Amino acid sequence: MTVVNPISPPTMAPPPAAYAHGVSIEGATRWVHTSGVVPVSADGSVPADLSDQAALVWRNVLAILAAADMSASDIVSVTTYVVVGEDLSVVMAARDVALGGHLAASTLVTVPALARAEWRMEIAVIAAA
Repeated sequence: MTVVNPISPPTMAPPPAAYAHGVSIEGATRWVHTSGVVPVSADGSVPADLSDQAALVWRNVLAILAAADMSASDIVSVTTYVVVGEDLSVVMAARDVALGGHLAASTLVTVPALARAEWRMEIAVIAAA
């Protein structure tokens, strides 16, 4: 059984949002590293609204994990890329909903643009089971 333990050293301030400063993983035998997962649906469409993009990206992430017989609770690290000027609270709220209280290491980076102009965010995760 894989055990994921959040790490929050007492010499540091607690994280300012729902994530862990670090995680330790014990007993993992399988790892999944995703590419940057983008807000493109199966039919190729991209929602215009940021909250819809965030929800779609997380559905896509969870679909990748499900295909590997994993779930959100197996995520140990999240890296989120968001175009400068977008509402970061919307992106963070979608992460919190998708993770359902599970704490993973998390980094959010603002970027001037992504590979396609209509993409306003993308996420890469690492999962262990």
